[in-house]
Amino acid sequence: MMNMNCRLNGPARLMLVSDLDYTLVDHDAPDNLSLLKFNALWESYYRHDSLLVFSTGRSPITYKPLRNQKPLLTPDITIMSVGTEIMYGGGTDMIPDLGWQQFLSHRWDRAVVVEETNQFPQLTPQLDVKIIYSSGIALDVLPKGAGKGQALAYLLKKFKFEEKLPHNTLVCGDSGNDAELFSLPQVYGVMVSNAQEELLQWYAENVSDNPNMLHATERCAAGIIQALGHFHLGPNVSPRDFKDFRKCKVEMSSPAHEVVKFFLFYERWRRAEVEKSEEYIQNLKPVFHSLGIFVHPSGVELPIHQCIDSLAGLHGDKQGKQFWTWVDRLLLVQIGSNAWLVKFNKWELCDNERQCCLTSPDEFEG
Repeated sequence: MMNMNCRLNGPARLMLVSDLDYTLVDHDAPDNLSLLKFNALWESYYRHDSLLVFSTGRSPITYKPLRNQKPLLTPDITIMSVGTEIMYGGGTDMIPDLGWQQFLSHRWDRAVVVEETNQFPQLTPQLDVKIIYSSGIALDVLPKGAGKGQALAYLLKKFKFEEKLPHNTLVCGDSGNDAELFSLPQVYGVMVSNAQEELLQWYAENVSDNPNMLHATERCAAGIIQALGHFHLGPNVSPRDFKDFRKCKVEMSSPAHEVVKFFLFYERWRRAEVEKSEEYIQNLKPVFHSLGIFVHPSGVELPIHQCIDSLAGLHGDKQGKQFWTWVDRLLLVQIGSNAWLVKFNKWELCDNERQCCLTSPDEFEG
């Protein structure tokens, strides 16, 4: 059996399971601001001890262009094609769950389904299938045991067998094919404010009085962040919500939080959203740990305060442009009693062109 929780030593503090289109991703928001807020929140406070799961109707083929278009984080697990595929990872290194494939292949012949659905009026019930209608346009014909809910139940069963059942699970959706997620016992659920009519009707008929279910007042990723606070599952204020980083502090010093703050400053500096003055720089430096060391992808090491000084010439070079920066796959490794190695991917998106590099700063906590 593949250990799907190998990144963590024990059970996840939280497993967040989210649909993509119009749930985590708001296609009506070209600035992607709520998604970027979620990214900063997740990498700052959750990535190190929690699991991010995407549960989407998209196939691997249609999932790839979405990752190229939107600033999506890399999930730990991706449930695709309305629950008919489970993949570990969510980037270019996805590995299929063979056990799930074998489970679904029982009494299922896709060729027969395709042949029969080509003549839909003549479809007969002897095929062991499930039909899911969602968003007013999508009709999914699936194996009887498939679906987003069954795929998640399968994962939870495997976690329990490995004695790594997450302490809390939050499921997030907006359309009919997400309803099964909310039917699972002992999960928290959030319908984003822009949920489709068929999901709203299902909610009213089935779980409107369930205290573990929330119909958010915020759209898409902002609704997910709202749910984190509503159910007291962890921090729900993103570092992006702070205009003054001197007010963006946590009770315990966090290397991940330091990294996210640095690149938010980097983004705002290049967009000229903060003033260019020596006084501002000197007031900002105490926000970042004085012993932090930034390791450039080339291997050059530079103290974090010198990195801030070196950005002087870049002030405003992205002013007026759609320029965003976010970190992904932030991995913390303690290498001493007061030292951490932090590895992550740093992404930049500028006027629809994106680039990524692997970066490794050392964060030393005295």
